[in-house]
Amino acid sequence: MNGDPKVYQTLLELNIPFKYVAHPPAPTIDIAMQYWKEHDAQHCKNLFFRNHKGDRHYLVILDCLKIMSIHDIEKMLKQGKLTFASENRMNKYLGLKPGSVSPFGLINDTEKNVHVFIDINLKKAEKISFHPNENTASLIINFDDFIRFLNFTGNIYEFLELY
Repeated sequence: MNGDPKVYQTLLELNIPFKYVAHPPAPTIDIAMQYWKEHDAQHCKNLFFRNHKGDRHYLVILDCLKIMSIHDIEKMLKQGKLTFASENRMNKYLGLKPGSVSPFGLINDTEKNVHVFIDINLKKAEKISFHPNENTASLIINFDDFIRFLNFTGNIYEFLELY
C-alpha cells in the first residue's frame, strides 16, 4: 500500500477500518477529483497555515469543493493574519510534503503544535477521505472513526461553520 506505514499501524491499533484507493499522484483537488468519482465519501481539502509570527500552526479541513480565500478563512478562524506554511514547516510539524497535506500527518506532531479547525458541515458525512500522508492513495473512513483518530492524536480541534 502506498502511504505512510505509521498511518496504517495507527488505524490498525485503533481498530479503525478503512477503504484503500490507489491512484496516480494527486497533489491538487482538481486532479484527485478524477479518482474519487465513484467513491461514497465526502472528500476533504486540507490547508496548512501559520500565523504571521510563525509561532502557531493550523490545519483547516473542509469539503473539497468549497472555495475560500485566505482572507475569508482568517476572519472565520479569528487567529490574525495567516499565510500558507512553508514546505519546511509542513515537514517539521506534520512530516508531510506539499500536495499530501492530511490530518493523518498529526501522528507526527508529537508536541501538539498544530490546532485543527474542521468545517462543521463535515459532521453530516458518514464517510470522509484523506491521503495517507502521500498523494498516491486515498483512505476512506467513517466520520466517527476520524474523530476517534483526532482524539488519539491529542491535538486540539474545533468545529467551525466554514462557508
